[in-house]
Amino acid sequence: MAGQRVLLLVGFLLSGVLLSETAKILTISTLGGSHYLLLNRVSQILQEHGHNVTMLPQSGNLLIPDIKEVEKSYQVIKWFLPEDYQKRITKHFNSYIETALDGRDEFEGLLKLMEIFGNQCSYLLSRKDIMDSLKNENFDLVFVEAFDFCSFLIAEKLVKPFVAILPTRFGSLEFGLPSPLSYVPVFHSLLTDHMDFWGRVKNFLMFLSFSRSQWDLLSTFDNTIKEHFPEGSRPVLSHLLLKAELWFVNSDFAFDFARPLLPNTVYVGGLMEKPIKPVPQDLENFIANFGDAGFVLVAFGSTLNTQQSQEVLKKMHSAFSNLPQGVIWKCQSSHWPKDVRLATNVKIVDWLPQSDLLAHPSIRLFVTHGGQNSVMEAIRHGVPMVGLPVNGDQHGNMVQVVAKNYGVSIQLNQVTADTLTLTLKQVIEDKRYKSAVVAASVILRSQPLSPAQRLVGWIDHILQTRGAAHLKPYAFQQPWHEQYLIDVFVFLLGLTLGTVWLCGKLLGVVVRWLRAARKVKKT
Repeated sequence: MAGQRVLLLVGFLLSGVLLSETAKILTISTLGGSHYLLLNRVSQILQEHGHNVTMLPQSGNLLIPDIKEVEKSYQVIKWFLPEDYQKRITKHFNSYIETALDGRDEFEGLLKLMEIFGNQCSYLLSRKDIMDSLKNENFDLVFVEAFDFCSFLIAEKLVKPFVAILPTRFGSLEFGLPSPLSYVPVFHSLLTDHMDFWGRVKNFLMFLSFSRSQWDLLSTFDNTIKEHFPEGSRPVLSHLLLKAELWFVNSDFAFDFARPLLPNTVYVGGLMEKPIKPVPQDLENFIANFGDAGFVLVAFGSTLNTQQSQEVLKKMHSAFSNLPQGVIWKCQSSHWPKDVRLATNVKIVDWLPQSDLLAHPSIRLFVTHGGQNSVMEAIRHGVPMVGLPVNGDQHGNMVQVVAKNYGVSIQLNQVTADTLTLTLKQVIEDKRYKSAVVAASVILRSQPLSPAQRLVGWIDHILQTRGAAHLKPYAFQQPWHEQYLIDVFVFLLGLTLGTVWLCGKLLGVVVRWLRAARKVKKT
């Protein structure tokens, strides 16, 4: 088996070396935050494998203001938003997070945020200097991100083939995958693949609701499309999702429930993983203070770095202070409650090497918001989790974590210091969680090709074949009534009803004939 794996790996890589040529690839990230981090990693990987990569990012990462800027191995085309746009995005993003922290419906806030991103896209498309520069580069391929709808429109403006990456698990965006509702949970349904009758009823109703929600989301860019594309050649965003040559998905079956895939769909979960480095000495010294008890890592991305989360931070700190383990907590010191004195076993830092700490032999638990990249890193290193999901796909991610016994989830608006303390101790002490996530780590690590190798290999493949038409089903071109056999059902129903009607008529004729014959016989 190991020999077969080596042969497969060598053959895959050798074909790429012999056949691939250097291509000019444009990667686009106008949203910032974790979306930017993923596209940055994609750009690095493609550049390292011999392609000439240019990235069009939103300069000044509004969603992660404390991000560390390092020298890039690829070319960057910088552009800046006007200050009023920046203020509006920051204001509405904070409002969106506040709504999620309160446990209220966040969809209206998301729609408003997407409308602002639509306006931002309109501004970018109107920048003739930038668009002309991109056209003059004559890129071979454009790499877009699923929720960055502007990147699809830029690729369409450039009239270039493009591939897309879904930064979350499946279900958060519909792009043509077969999704049997009997065992594939709809996004935000909070169901698993094991559904009883009422679960399937809920999943079907959630599917109807999700379809409407996606239509509303895509509609937020309608004005942008009308403004920048002439009538008669205006793209439809839902059609552009199907137009992507390949879909890379930032997940893996070690985390996802098993489901049908299409040939142009490729798992690359774990793409953010880099070679492990020793943790900084100050953190190593802190960990050493707790000996065999080990330490707990706490990181919530940028979602809890807001003033609205002060009460949540206090409750979490109270719970952490009751643990025998040390706690390393990524939290902006400027947002720390001024009336709370840090417990002796708690260390807060503005930045930390998350992957390196998850790989540390003394780690016992990862407390997370349930973001896709964080969950995948925890699985790779076999670290059990306690999740406090905030918004977006995080709730569904933690449903899958719980279903696979990788950890426990708590609703953020219901958390108390006591319940959090009990939950943390439960997951640390119950070895079943550790065993389950270590088994998942084996699934993730034992695959013959790494996520980066799959990414590069498939990019090279479509560059060599000049597209991926051979990987797309004809269903993408069919009208919905053909795809779902509505015309066939209507025809068969009509045929059946016609046959029944004709048989009824014939039976009536026979009955009348028999009655007439009987009357003649009596007379």
